[in-house]
This record gives sequence, structure tokens and C-alpha cells, in this order.
Amino acid sequence: MRSTTVPTRSAAALAVLAACAAVLGGGGPSGAVPTAATGAPQAVQQTQQQQAQSDTCDIYASVPPSSVDGPAVKAIKARRSLVIGVDQNSYRWGARNPNTGQIEGFDIDLARAIGTAIMGDPEKVVLKPVATADRVDAVQKNRVDLIVRTMTVNCKRMEDVAFSKPYFSITQRVLVPKTSPAKNLDEAIGGRNVCVAKGSTAADVFDPAKNGAKKDAGAHLTVVENQLDCLVLMQLGKVDATMTDDGLAAGQAAQDQTVRIVDGDVQPEVIGVAMLKGSTDLTARVNQVLADYHAGGEWGRSYDRWLKPYMLNDAEHYWPVPH
Repeated sequence: MRSTTVPTRSAAALAVLAACAAVLGGGGPSGAVPTAATGAPQAVQQTQQQQAQSDTCDIYASVPPSSVDGPAVKAIKARRSLVIGVDQNSYRWGARNPNTGQIEGFDIDLARAIGTAIMGDPEKVVLKPVATADRVDAVQKNRVDLIVRTMTVNCKRMEDVAFSKPYFSITQRVLVPKTSPAKNLDEAIGGRNVCVAKGSTAADVFDPAKNGAKKDAGAHLTVVENQLDCLVLMQLGKVDATMTDDGLAAGQAAQDQTVRIVDGDVQPEVIGVAMLKGSTDLTARVNQVLADYHAGGEWGRSYDRWLKPYMLNDAEHYWPVPH
């Protein structure tokens, strides 16, 4: 499998934005993590099986929730600002509204809620755009205090950063132009030019060094800094397909009516808030906010506003419940 890296560019400025339907209100969903998908290519199925065997950590493990301010939280409050790394290019999750200039979406609602709960003042919360590939580095080098940016929890990342309890369940999906003849995931990536974001779980699916996947899917990978760049490349006819998680895939399909999500998904996963290892009290505070955010209905209202009209398999629900 060959790999090409595409330099960072202003993908948001290039993407063709389609008009979207107004979102509908309703109750917040809760339920189980989506079940494993069927119909995946043989190489991806093997990847999924081997990863399940090699991942021995508990992706739901985190410190108990607490409202007590420990040394990490006190240091942030003394600095008078909490810096949260977010996305600004993922429609419905974290994207800049061209009319207001403000970043908005499901993850942005959560980031603001966490920041306001910890700092007691929304004016002390700083949202800092961070590229997909820079998420871990931004935490480890103290450029941000938290990452709220569709970040999958897995064993390797748990060695590098601390995670909150998961707040969303996802799987990997594939987008193609509506003109593509591909009927399923196998046809969409087998022997095709597939775009993935650097440092993403989608990139790991195709990386033999990380999961032992065979190369018999024959995919040619194009690697970009941010997943929205993949949408631009599909619009330009430079790639045949994009692999990303189903939440981001749904956002791209809502953003651009010329692309669609093919049948089939792989690798059920969960998303969490990332922060510096060792900042146990900060992790506990975030977990308390997450528990309150869901119990109070804010999670459900944000989900209904930003994601519910566009998510596939909505009946499976997306608030994660440990097995």
C-alpha cells in the first residue's frame, strides 16, 4: 500500500458548502456502543480482529468524577485561562461559522461547557484550533490543557495522554462521490486512492506497523493534515474515497450533497477528552462535567441540534455504555 502526504492548506476555504436542512429537537439518546460492522474488506476485517487481540487496555477506564480542585486545576485557575484544543474544519462538530466567525458544533458545545464549569466564567475559556496530527503533541507540550476534538481513545494514545470517560461512540466509515459506482466499503477502498488524516484512527487501519494489516486491499493512501482536506480532494477528483469516523463522515455528507457514505463500517470505537498524564484532578473534574452534562440533558440537546439529522444508525445511539 503506497502512501502520499499532502501539505496542509486552507481546506475550509476550498470546500464547496451545501445548504443544509434545519435541525430538529428531541430527547437525548442513550444506549450501547454500536456493534461491529459486517461486509468489511478482508484486510480491514483482519485489522479489526488483530487490534482486538492486541488491545489489552480498558478504553473506558478513567479516574472517578470529582468536583474538588487539585493542583492541576488550581494552576489553570491561577493562570486565569483554560485552553482547549478544538477542530475548526469539521462541519457539525467544530467548524467556523462564516456569518459570525465563531467556531460551533457538538464538540464546541462540550468544550465550552467543560471550560465554563471548571473556570466559572466563559470568558476565561480559550478555544484553540489544533490539527488532527497535532493533538497529542499539543497536550504533551502544554500548548493546550484539553483536547475536545473527536479524539478516539485507544491503548497507544492512553500511553501518551490521559483520557476522560468516553462521551461518544463511533465506527470508521467511507465516503465517496455520489458518482462513484461503489456499493459498499469493499468496493470503495479495494484498489482505490483513499484519503485519511495524518494521526487519525483511519490512518491506523491501513498501517501494517500498527495493526498488522495485510496490504491485499491494494489501497493507495493519500495522507492529509485535517480530514476536511479529504473532502476537497474528492471534490477535485484527486482521491476516490475518504475513510473517517461516522460522525465526521455524516458531517461531510451534510456539508456537501455531492458525496455519500457507503454501506459497511469497521472498528467500533469511543471518543474522549484528552489531557496531560498525571493531571489526575483535572481528569476527575472533566469526568464530573461529562456526567453532569449528560444527566442534565445538555448532551442530548446538543446531539439533536448538531448531529441527529445526519447520523446513520441513530437507533443504535451514541452515548457510550461500557460492555
